[in-house]
Amino acid sequence: MAAMNSETADVTVVMPAFQAAATIGPALDSIADQTTPPRELIVVDDGSTDGTVEAVRTRRPRFSGTWLRLFRQDHRGPGAARNRALSEAQGRYIAFLDADDLWLPTKLERSLEVLRAGNHIMVAHDIIEVTVSGERHVDCRARWLRNPGDPLRTLYLRGYISSSTVVVEREAVLAAGGFNADLPSAQDYDLWLTILARIGPRFELFAEPLLRYHLHGAGITGKIEQRQRCNLAILRAHVDDLKRTPGAVLPLIIARTAAVHLETIAGYRSRGDMVAAMACAAALPWECLKSLAAVAGPSSPRRNYLADLPPAAEQA
Repeated sequence: MAAMNSETADVTVVMPAFQAAATIGPALDSIADQTTPPRELIVVDDGSTDGTVEAVRTRRPRFSGTWLRLFRQDHRGPGAARNRALSEAQGRYIAFLDADDLWLPTKLERSLEVLRAGNHIMVAHDIIEVTVSGERHVDCRARWLRNPGDPLRTLYLRGYISSSTVVVEREAVLAAGGFNADLPSAQDYDLWLTILARIGPRFELFAEPLLRYHLHGAGITGKIEQRQRCNLAILRAHVDDLKRTPGAVLPLIIARTAAVHLETIAGYRSRGDMVAAMACAAALPWECLKSLAAVAGPSSPRRNYLADLPPAAEQA
């Protein structure tokens, strides 16, 4: 085990990577350039064949004060890759960064200041969305301000936390059981809901854009059906969490079901598939009934996805 540098923050950065040779270098540089560097950085290569591992190794000299650790596994998706990193992490706090995004230099410094000032367990922040058309500041905090005392309900309805903005106590992530690797998408949304259901208002989303989030063209219109299925499964899985909060549950569930369908319809329309858009609209009443049935149905405990990870060897 490498010695921890006393001049660094007690943070483990988790980075999943798949076929990321073209982008992971700048992402790693944005960690190395932090005004408050982390003590530990864990990169999990998720079965890449394009030189991702070599790209990580070439950046090792930039991390003399940070323990850079590299694991490799067969391709199992970003949730499983993040879980592998979480099972190895030693920092008090966990920060997440995807291999195609970039932190601004004060990201960790400011996140830790907000955490400590408010005695919070988890924080996130605004983003700079980068597309082929340009950049824009996405005001994520504006959604949270509509109901700051109940972040769980706000997140449930609107979904606004980018994983690469989160810094959270490691124990809170472990208690939640890590990422649901069975979900092909939206694993982060599911985990944030699970954590917020446990920590209540000890969460802050602050209004500083400290992440350059790259939204790729394929991600705008691709995997529409998959995202819809995952979001519907997640909204029904967290009904019991909602029941434990003040306020009506049924209107929130119906509103979230409608929001998922509206997002899906917009996705179909953006790629010119009007038949699929109309079919999705027609299915909304039935999906609302299924969501309502989840309120009366039996609950099931959330799996601990970190419990049965296969062993993994750390790479040199």
